[in-house]
Amino acid sequence: MLTVRNGDSKTTTRADLEQLGLRGLGAVAVNRPAAALYEEALRRGEGKAAAGGPLVVLTGRHTGRSAQDKFFVKEPSSEAHIDWEANKPISAEVFDRLYARVCEYLRGQDLFVLDCFAGADPAYRMPVRIVTQYAWHSLFARNLFIDDDTALDETPEFTVLAVPRFEADPKRDGTRSETFIIVNFAKRIVLIGGTEYAGEIKKSVFTIMNYLLPLRGVLSMHCSGNIGTAGDSAVFFGLSGTGKTTLSADPERELIGDDETGWSDRGVFNFEGGCYAKVIRLSKSAEPEIFAASHSFGSVLENVLMDDETRLLDLNSDKYTENTRSAYPLSYVPHLAPGSVGGHPKNVILLTADAFGVLPPIARLSRAQAMYHFLSGFTSKLAGTEKGLGKEPEATFSTCFGAPFMVHHPTVYSKLLGKKIAEHGAECWLINTGWNGGPYGIGKRMDLAYTRAMVRAALDGTLAKTDYETEPFFGLAIPKAVPGVPSGLLNPKATWGDKDAYDAQARRLARLFVENFRRFESHAEPETLRVAIKA
Repeated sequence: MLTVRNGDSKTTTRADLEQLGLRGLGAVAVNRPAAALYEEALRRGEGKAAAGGPLVVLTGRHTGRSAQDKFFVKEPSSEAHIDWEANKPISAEVFDRLYARVCEYLRGQDLFVLDCFAGADPAYRMPVRIVTQYAWHSLFARNLFIDDDTALDETPEFTVLAVPRFEADPKRDGTRSETFIIVNFAKRIVLIGGTEYAGEIKKSVFTIMNYLLPLRGVLSMHCSGNIGTAGDSAVFFGLSGTGKTTLSADPERELIGDDETGWSDRGVFNFEGGCYAKVIRLSKSAEPEIFAASHSFGSVLENVLMDDETRLLDLNSDKYTENTRSAYPLSYVPHLAPGSVGGHPKNVILLTADAFGVLPPIARLSRAQAMYHFLSGFTSKLAGTEKGLGKEPEATFSTCFGAPFMVHHPTVYSKLLGKKIAEHGAECWLINTGWNGGPYGIGKRMDLAYTRAMVRAALDGTLAKTDYETEPFFGLAIPKAVPGVPSGLLNPKATWGDKDAYDAQARRLARLFVENFRRFESHAEPETLRVAIKA
């Protein structure tokens, strides 16, 4: 039986699904409201209701993305645009065989279909259809993508088919493991299997936008954005754990979006209709908006520990993973930019969490330095956050602060960023939310209140009036004073008791930057090469 939402001017029919090869299906729930999906997820035993109403789900053995299991179909329409050094190819024939097996597997099974958008700007938005086995995956997608009834009137440009219970046979199917995420630009399909982690759905749509938008001169960015009372936009780049979501959720500014953003000749716009926040050790006092949203009805919490008797959440627990997540709609955010759009950014902020204790808590960047650090995409991973990490922090370089989702060569994105910065006169900043006074285990992580004060001073123009000093290893301009921040914290070397140890650590990190940047030297612009770190 096909179920549809009342009032649809255009509904998904079985003929639509049959065109995708999906035949002989069981019940198909189309464009169901959040409450119905929530109820269905509980009925099917996919999750549990927590106090306040969020849906708590466990994603099994995959509690994060399976980056090594992501492939792109090598076909004529997209082959010349894809960076094959960073992205894995798979043949069209292999895809077709696997896809046929998935379609056969789905005969007689129930599915959930959601028609929605990616891209808040009508000039650049993409209608997308999300087809899932799980009700909670459909609720997740409804929370995170743009739920607009006009999506029902448009033909989807892409379909994401998520089949977590189907596992591939690597020898038979040509995959690396039982898990697969395959993007086919020719057929406009993303096929996901063998993983229950819903982040794969979100990031697949981001990957599509990262391919399509640069071809139209639009910079697609793994960043958050917000707007001040004066109408000044700012964007925040950063990898997981650097504070991108936290710092953009500022009660004094309106949120454009927390993770995926486009920068066109019209300004910036959010790709999504929701937020996907990391909630491990989430603080009600420090992050009240995210905390409240994560305790609200219909939010989806992945791998968060809950007491089965009291239904209270334990956000401090990493029992299942450090990568605990909350997916909630933007309507749960109290300070939201109208239409999730903004003007051209006046400030571009690159975030890092340096566990080596070397980088300053804030530094002003030139345009060329911003392009360099954008290409580098540095942060640190700590013991316990991922399997295989030892006791010491490890340097992580994720180009454009989102390497797994960048389809074109990284310099395509960096040159677009440099062009936008130059055209609109944006100020650029590097902010380190990591360690000060020594590396992880010796120093202390920068207090969030101080980081917020530094961000505020950058955005309101205060730092245009202060003096700067240049540190010797990375050529970074460090402000000598920031309101609300002890001046002794601003120069990292001054916070170390052993200055020789700081110099040795700084040289070590600089060498890692140099080694990482070698792969960009043949493509980077001359001005970027001139400011590249030398060790």
